[in-house]
Amino acid sequence: MSIYRYPLRKLGDSDDFLEIKILEYKAPGVTTGSSITGISQKTSSDSLKGSTPKDFIYLPVPQSIEDTNAVDWGDDSLNSIAAYGLAASKNVIGSADGVQTLGNEIINAIGAAGDVVISGNGQDLGTSFFASQAVNALGANVSLEGLISRATGKVLNPNMELLFKGVKLRSFNFSYDLVARDRDEAAQIKGMITTLKKAMAPRKSSGSGGAGGGLFVSAPNVFQLTYKKGSQNHPFLHTFKPTALLNMSVDYTGSGTYATYSDATPVHIKLTMAFQELNPVYYEDYTDDLAGVGY
Repeated sequence: MSIYRYPLRKLGDSDDFLEIKILEYKAPGVTTGSSITGISQKTSSDSLKGSTPKDFIYLPVPQSIEDTNAVDWGDDSLNSIAAYGLAASKNVIGSADGVQTLGNEIINAIGAAGDVVISGNGQDLGTSFFASQAVNALGANVSLEGLISRATGKVLNPNMELLFKGVKLRSFNFSYDLVARDRDEAAQIKGMITTLKKAMAPRKSSGSGGAGGGLFVSAPNVFQLTYKKGSQNHPFLHTFKPTALLNMSVDYTGSGTYATYSDATPVHIKLTMAFQELNPVYYEDYTDDLAGVGY
């Protein structure tokens, strides 16, 4: 296990810094159950709990600190005709005698259609439906909604709502200017960059063909980021879930020109890293022992 620190000085109890722990990735696996509702799938974050870090990296708190929490919502519509068809299909699927139920639903639909068609709007709807079928039989591409709008200036009420679509993963970007003040600090910077590059690289699986001759490629290491104040987690700043290092760039001419010390260490290096969390943030993650503002 290696420990790298920039700047190279002792960290006191009042110092704020970013701790990066490098962990070996552990696949969450897939669990099975007697039914779909009985399946409880393990996450990558669960698999990594209690893992022994391979390396530590300590960096100053970045100049810009921010977190963005987001979920996916989108508009969705269901007009009355589609809603009626959905209800009818559920009755057919859930019945013991599907054929008989299907026949009953067809009779009900015919009756309901008859009740609608006797009204002015219903006549427009029925006429437009049959007209669209006739025109499309001749090779046109006309929708029922389009004909209704053209003929009457009306559309079926879409009953539009904003509905929850899913979760999103958070991303975090960090940028550091690394300027070595002596040989020891230069060695720390060099070891830090090499360690990060190695940790984010996938591994070739060994096989019968020798090292690297296997069929699969193993996942890279992952990273646990933590804002710290001394030896404790930061009492205010946000918390991270385990992350993957998606992108890392190193600019060895940070000042716009090539310049090195006598040992060939570049005078100014710019390090940029882009991390993404392995799992989304859920309501249940906000436990009483969570430090700071939470995730």
